[in-house]
Formats: sequence, structure tokens, C-alpha cells
Amino acid sequence: MLPLLLGPSVLLIAVFVIAPAVYGIYLGFTNTQLTGFAARDPDFVGLDNYQNLLTSDEFLGSLGHTAQFVFFSAIIGQTILGMAAALLLRKKWLRGKGLFGAAILLPMVVPEVVASLTWASVLSPRDEGTFNRLIGLFGGASAAPLQEAPMLSIIIVNIWRGIALAMIMFQAALEDVPDELIEAARVDGAGAMRVFRYVTLPLIRGPVFLYLLLTTITTVGVFGLVYFLTQGGPGSATQLTSIYIYQHAFQYSQIGLGSAASVILLALLLVLGLTYVRLSKVEV
Repeated sequence: MLPLLLGPSVLLIAVFVIAPAVYGIYLGFTNTQLTGFAARDPDFVGLDNYQNLLTSDEFLGSLGHTAQFVFFSAIIGQTILGMAAALLLRKKWLRGKGLFGAAILLPMVVPEVVASLTWASVLSPRDEGTFNRLIGLFGGASAAPLQEAPMLSIIIVNIWRGIALAMIMFQAALEDVPDELIEAARVDGAGAMRVFRYVTLPLIRGPVFLYLLLTTITTVGVFGLVYFLTQGGPGSATQLTSIYIYQHAFQYSQIGLGSAASVILLALLLVLGLTYVRLSKVEV
């Protein structure tokens, strides 16, 4: 009975997840293109695509930009601010918890394209842009954040988009922390920071690393938010690996090269995932 119940799910996963992944790995060993002779009759090129990528300054640079983007926006920004929001919602003295929680959750329900266009308007270099209007109130000169500090700009936007998921996961984890342990630590003279460091954090270690795994995977795959804001520019300042894959696979028609880049990115994600799982099981 159990195989019959699982059969449809296994079939869907095999057709829509496993098969495309295997086909993508195969394409990475060919010179498949969208146009030209290689589109109709591609050749097997072995590891040539991988050799080209691992010796390409452009591809290695995109990996560096992706690592910077993931580390500062997801692992640092979203995690810290999401945890702070979850801890605040547990405070009995906080008024307007519903309004505060709704404000945090709002970016999560805004479609990615709408969010991108909204932030493009906010960070517009024109005097009518919201950011320039705000700094103009204090006598500051007009700025162009997407041109002058593009990586910082997309990091801030991605933090804004991701705090909600962090808050939800951490709030659920904090609900399972016994109040008796916290009160006992306070009676023993531990301050708020020591209680969090030595009591709360070890008890929610698993959910924290689960969130880090999820946010790393989703942030590595961020495309639309960055593409609509900067298209990987100016120059290649915000060319994430997802944008590099899109450009080479679809704009330059190099499907084989783009597939190989995707496989490399997948391999790096697997290593990070295994690291997170291992760290989550370390005894504290």
C-alpha cells in the first residue's frame, strides 16, 4: 500500500526534478547552443566547458559576487535581523505586535517584480527618487546608489525581502524553549545576552542551521530581484552566478557552458548543505 501512495510523488520528482538535473549535467559535457549547427547536432566536448569556466575571470568573479551577496544579505543580515524581530515579538512589554509583525511580513507577499520596480524607483538617481528626497531633507546632495554602491544596494534590498522567513522560523523555534530554563538562568544572575548565548541559542541550533541552509539555497538562486535592478552592472559589479548563467545560456546561446556553470554551482551548494547539516549536529 505504501509504495502505491508514494508512487505519484516519486514519479513527479523523477520527471520534474531528477530528469532535468541529469539532462543538465549531460548538457554540461556538450557544446549545445540555441542557434547554429551546435543546436541541431551538438558535439561531446568532455570537460572543456568546466576548464573554460574554472579559468575564466568572469565566472570566478561571479562566484565571488555571489558569495559576498549570500554572506552579507542572507547569513548575516537576514539571520540577525530576523532573530531580533522574533525575540522582540516574545517580549510582553512590546505594544502593537500585530502591526510590527505585519510590517515585517509585508515584503514577503510582494511579488518579486513589483518589489524590484519599487526599489528601482526608491533608489533612482533622479531628484524625484524617494532616497534622494529623504537625503535632500537634510541638505544632502543627490546620489545614485545603484551606480555608486550597487552591491550594497542589492544586499539591503535582499535583506528587506528575507527578514520575514527568518522571523517566522525563529519565532516558531523560540516557542519550544522552556521558560523555566530562562528564568533559572536569570535567577543565577545571567544577563540577557548570556541567557541567549548559553541557553536559548543552543536549544534552537537545529532550526537556525535549517534556516541557514534554506536561505543560502534561495539566495544563491536569486535572479529577478538583481536583474531588474542592475542587470549585473554597472560593468560586472553585481554579476551574480545566476545572472552569468542566464546571460551565457540564453543571451549568448551557450547552453552547454551555462549548464556546466549550473552544475558547478550545484556542487558548491551541496558542500555548503553538508557543512550546515554537520554543524547542526555538533554537541554544545
